[in-house]
Amino acid sequence: MDVTEWLLDADPAIAWQVHRDLRGDPAAAAVERARVADEGWGAQLLALQDERGYWHDAIYGKHGDRRSVMWSMQTLLRFGLDPASPAAHRAIERVRDGVVWHEWGGRPFFHGEVEECVNGGVLAAAAGFGELGPGSDRIIGVLLDDQLPDGGWNCEPREESERSSFDSTLCVLEGLLAYEQAAGAPGFSPELAPAVAAARARGEEYLLERNLFRRRSTGELVQPGYANFAFPPYWFYDVLRALDHFRAAGTAPDPRIAPAIDLLTAQRTADGRWLAGEPREGEVFFAVDAPEGEPSRWNTLRALRVLRWFEGGATRA
Repeated sequence: MDVTEWLLDADPAIAWQVHRDLRGDPAAAAVERARVADEGWGAQLLALQDERGYWHDAIYGKHGDRRSVMWSMQTLLRFGLDPASPAAHRAIERVRDGVVWHEWGGRPFFHGEVEECVNGGVLAAAAGFGELGPGSDRIIGVLLDDQLPDGGWNCEPREESERSSFDSTLCVLEGLLAYEQAAGAPGFSPELAPAVAAARARGEEYLLERNLFRRRSTGELVQPGYANFAFPPYWFYDVLRALDHFRAAGTAPDPRIAPAIDLLTAQRTADGRWLAGEPREGEVFFAVDAPEGEPSRWNTLRALRVLRWFEGGATRA
């Protein structure tokens, strides 16, 4: 089968990224991306926001519930919602002006809270949706202070663990990268850029030293879940998500990711696609990927663009 054509027969949130990352057609990508706010999943999710800026009256969601501001914003970000579209602009403005972290003294959403994995996601949303400023400066200060000696981060308090978490580290890295890529945008602080770049490099080294999924002590897979590719990933770590981060960073592939590439290609089916993994826990408004075990457009898109990047510039160790 023609996998690219199959991928294009999809929601605009997927199709525009196929044009950009697999077909190299920025004009078609722009046309398709413009549809995300007004058609399909993007429009459905935007329509579920209330006038105060909340989804399901929740900022984060209790007991794994994904129907909240945090996870709706993260999903829209992964859809590639254009913040300049009228519907997106309205939704982002509502969040900026109306959503607060009640348990943290009414702090505005884009100012973040205390956990690294949450703050990394909020920083990514602020950068992606044009809401940089004092809030993102605050988050960056917290993240820089919270980086552990081994180079990564952990949402557990430092007095409980001095060892980094793959999950927390990747959430932070995605936020730091999004901030760097927003250089020059309103609210961006050039004076923070060197420290952000250095922190991201240290955090990425933490993952690279472990081939993105291994224990340094034994070389074994840290957790079986790291080989489970589910979309959306929320705060959970998996190898495909990590590889896609390194691809998005735009640097040449480090040879130490080769074992992770092998893990990825081992899951490719005979027809050139990847299957959907076990969905992450929690209630959702609606599914945006195939059921577990069926061909997944999100996984296939992300895997193919990772392989294109890797094969274009990697030297195996």
